Amino acid sequence: MMRPFIKLHEDDNVVVALVNLQPGDELTIDEHSIVVKEEIKKGHKLAIKKIEENQDVVKYGFAIGHATQFIEVGTHVHTQNVKTNLNDCLSYEYQPKSKRADKLLMDREIRVYHRKNWDIGIRNELWIIPTVGCVNKTAEIIKDRFLKEVDNLTIDGVFSYAHPFGCSQMGDDHETTRKILQNIAKHPNAGGVLVLGLGCENNQVSTFKETMGEYDEERVRFLVAQDVEDEIEAGVKILHELYEVMKQDYRATSLLRNLRVGLKCGGSDGFSGITANPLLGYFSDYLVKSGGTTVLTEVPEMFGAETILMNRAKDEATFDKIVHLINDFKGYYERNHQVCYENPSPGNKAGGITTLEDKSLGCTQKAGTSEVVDVLRYTDRLEHNGLNLLQGPGNDLVAVTALGSAGCHLALFTTGRGTPFGGFIPTVKVATNSDLANKKKHWIDFDAGAMLTATTTEEVVEDFINYICDVCSGKWTNNEFNGHREIDIWKSGVTL
Repeated sequence: MMRPFIKLHEDDNVVVALVNLQPGDELTIDEHSIVVKEEIKKGHKLAIKKIEENQDVVKYGFAIGHATQFIEVGTHVHTQNVKTNLNDCLSYEYQPKSKRADKLLMDREIRVYHRKNWDIGIRNELWIIPTVGCVNKTAEIIKDRFLKEVDNLTIDGVFSYAHPFGCSQMGDDHETTRKILQNIAKHPNAGGVLVLGLGCENNQVSTFKETMGEYDEERVRFLVAQDVEDEIEAGVKILHELYEVMKQDYRATSLLRNLRVGLKCGGSDGFSGITANPLLGYFSDYLVKSGGTTVLTEVPEMFGAETILMNRAKDEATFDKIVHLINDFKGYYERNHQVCYENPSPGNKAGGITTLEDKSLGCTQKAGTSEVVDVLRYTDRLEHNGLNLLQGPGNDLVAVTALGSAGCHLALFTTGRGTPFGGFIPTVKVATNSDLANKKKHWIDFDAGAMLTATTTEEVVEDFINYICDVCSGKWTNNEFNGHREIDIWKSGVTL
């Protein structure tokens, strides 16, 4: 039977309703009887102590804002009576937490593709990457023509990745577009890549190729549409040549510790910080302790919980990088004349999240308890195993694209509201509540609502690790079944 509420920390002055509570319901909390005075929807907060005007509202043991009026015991605590405590750029002091000795964990075997540069891929897909939006449709036609000419496809799929950029961009935006697309072209989940240009765009194929760094010339090919008489015929011919190489690829044994995993949430609710995000935190700690790599992005959703991450920095230099990450992103808001706390979204609020601190304290749980080993700028690629932070916004498409660009093999995506979205890497949708998991079986890959009903947390974590091993070994996620594969690139400047 589902318990009616959960208190997340002994210092909290609110609890979270796990079921819909009605006026007159009587609850026993900390050996005290509390009568519910108004309807409290599941995922929303109930006051268990008197909260005076301007007093902090405490959840997870941290302030998530302050009361804008007196809040009576047994009443609803939400946007109507709570306001954020967040401000603009702050100063921080390095206060490292003592590092405990982590026990070694049993690694898991997975079946993957071994690439020429000793990297692994969890998919063997053939990709077309346009350098400019003008040839998006051309890429799609080339892909469709090729698929019509192939019987019994023996690779994991053929995909083209449309985007609106590559021309009429200036400065950082132009560089960003090129670097993100170059990183995608070198991703190990692709066994073959056709980089397709038009010919007159800013993002010239010749420069793209020269600045790309090391890549497998047998696996990455280039075509400029204006340079050939029939770009469709030329493109299909290149795909056939790449396919002949890829047909020789096969899955072989590797270990989970070679995996790089992105951590992301979207459409959060009041259960996000109770079920799905902690589940990802357990998985992140498991993978990191095994020698693997996880990446947390969505910098705006670190605001209000940033000191938790700062105090887990491996050293003071990494701490300084985190401070810069946070304050630089707040500066980005200021430069665009926006306040840094204009979040959560309407869907978040409907699900029970009140302030950005409320969301951030749940969001950062995806990173578990491991130390932070590095901070990446947007377009950077991973260099260090362990828990990394990545500069990027909360937008789902941009964030998952950034995680894949950094080198993540897949993204773990928690959601309390549901979304069919998927990136160019497998995007595992983890529901925060079982109602969503049951309603949207064709969207949701794993039900973290089981965290509330399972005999032990370890049971759910073990099931989740086994599921991730299956995905890495070839099991498709729902976004792959449904054909939801998209990329988006962060734009901050002028378009000509």
